[in-house]
Amino acid sequence: MPKFCANITTLYQEFPPIERIGRAAADGFDAIEIQFPYDLKPTSLRQALDAHDMPLVLMNFPVGDLMAGGQGLASVPACEAEFDQALQEARKYAEILQPRAMNLLAGRPDSRHDRADCQAAFENSLGKAYELTRELGIRLLTEPVNSIDLPGFFLDRLQQAIDLIAALPDIELGLQYDLYHMRMMGADIESELPAIIDRVWHIQFSDLPGRTEPGLGSIDFESIFALIDALGYHGYVGAEYFPTLPTTETLHWLTAYLSS
Repeated sequence: MPKFCANITTLYQEFPPIERIGRAAADGFDAIEIQFPYDLKPTSLRQALDAHDMPLVLMNFPVGDLMAGGQGLASVPACEAEFDQALQEARKYAEILQPRAMNLLAGRPDSRHDRADCQAAFENSLGKAYELTRELGIRLLTEPVNSIDLPGFFLDRLQQAIDLIAALPDIELGLQYDLYHMRMMGADIESELPAIIDRVWHIQFSDLPGRTEPGLGSIDFESIFALIDALGYHGYVGAEYFPTLPTTETLHWLTAYLSS
């Protein structure tokens, strides 16, 4: 059975963020992930994680203005100073929260930037991020994000991410594989995933369309979860969806595994 973690950014939004950790534990999740913890007190998060014996398995590096519709930082030329500041903020939180992995999102540099310059900027950012994660004993990930929801995202296809990992042999870089993003880009997940599972260090999911809970869209989660299990994947599978009901009422997919 896969190990499931709850993304407390998207799940349990009917409760305050810190309280979501206990709610996830009560519902049977094994761990927690969070997109961006930077508007919360890291000591309060740490206390809640400890109180419920829930590891934090994933968080993102800061992304500047990306989530507000901007370019982000990591692959944007001339944003080196802002990225360095973001790394300092990430370090403060990582030292307290001790996540098992951190994800560096490439961002979506606008068309005035040459792609080769963006590639160089992103590789430089990955190198700096790796220095931080290596020092703290944290795994470094990057994630392809579909360019339908986020037009212009620099890293939007799986092969781009695979090529990037191969081009940076001095960096221990893993792949964050999101079923939703990959399917949005037309991937056949059940044939694609076995070929690259050794490079996948974290998996996330939501149904398509709508990025909702399983059972409302086109993804056969029962089959895919069975595949993940059969492939011997030992990482976590993160529920990163936007519930259409109070979160606990959408966990039929999880309770089926817990009861088995």
